[in-house]
Amino acid sequence: MAMSTTFTIKRGDTSPGLEYQLPGYAAGSGLLTGASVRFLMRPWWDPSAALAIDAPATVQDPDGIVRYAWAEGDTGTAGTYAAEVEITYADGAVETVPAAGWLMIRVTGEAG
Repeated sequence: MAMSTTFTIKRGDTSPGLEYQLPGYAAGSGLLTGASVRFLMRPWWDPSAALAIDAPATVQDPDGIVRYAWAEGDTGTAGTYAAEVEITYADGAVETVPAAGWLMIRVTGEAG
């Protein structure tokens, strides 16, 4: 399965937020106008694990950019995680992105 993007953040950090350009969205399309988005993340090493994060994200740009602002505790455990964005369009249709593979999130340990 294809891996679309890898985002790396240090354990315990809440910045920078994750911004993701949804594939296939063209400038001027406005496809996310009126849409709501959720950020979903689970441990990469355990496909049957419960979601570590299931939280609202923000439509940063209606042409296909979404943003997730990390909350305290989201990056508390170092490791590699699989993530995706679930979009509910204004008409109620639901799409999960990326369709193949995942966003890869690496939470690395810190030196101190």
